Amino acid sequence: MYAMNSKPGVVVVQAPTQTVHIVDDEESIRTSLSRLLTAAGIPSKAYRSAEDYIATCPPHATGCVLLDLSLPGCTGLELQEKLRQSGRALPIIFLTGNGDVPSSVRAMKSGAIDFLTKPVAKNQLFAAIQAAFARDEATRQHHAVQIDLRTRLSRLTPREEEVIRQVACGLLNKQIAAKLGTVEKTVKVHRARALAKLEINSVAELVLLLERLDPVPA
Repeated sequence: MYAMNSKPGVVVVQAPTQTVHIVDDEESIRTSLSRLLTAAGIPSKAYRSAEDYIATCPPHATGCVLLDLSLPGCTGLELQEKLRQSGRALPIIFLTGNGDVPSSVRAMKSGAIDFLTKPVAKNQLFAAIQAAFARDEATRQHHAVQIDLRTRLSRLTPREEEVIRQVACGLLNKQIAAKLGTVEKTVKVHRARALAKLEINSVAELVLLLERLDPVPA
């Protein structure tokens, strides 16, 4: 659940419950990890394969993925790439019994939180999960900000958006009027309406809003 603040780019996120999604083909590993997390008060769900995770994990799941490297069928590294491409990329912690340097380098370059080996020390595992949860929360906060900003901008007419982008570049009303082939009075009207729709009161707030807006993906 997201609560929008009137300040541009300020969004209060009521974080959903975060879950550790365990993906491992060994039932004993899934069971022991689930029990360990339950004892620590951390919710978890277990999946026997990458395919099982893809098919049954909700698209808007929260938390992180505790992922075995050497899965039958779709491997851990392949699942990491599939999730990245699909936009379902929860933070990933690799946990494997037979990792190697090339695999660990590839995993970390692709954004993994950590690359742990079995058996893993409890404190090391919990530290990695805490880091993964923090990244997940930060990502959701950022997405909420982007939704808020784009919602505000969508209220503007094309001409209002054109005007406020010129304002943000530091142009005066008369300069904008000359550039757009209109009169200064009309620019003032567009400017005032745009700022009201964006729920801001100053050029400084406008510049901050536009600076925080990510480019639209190509």
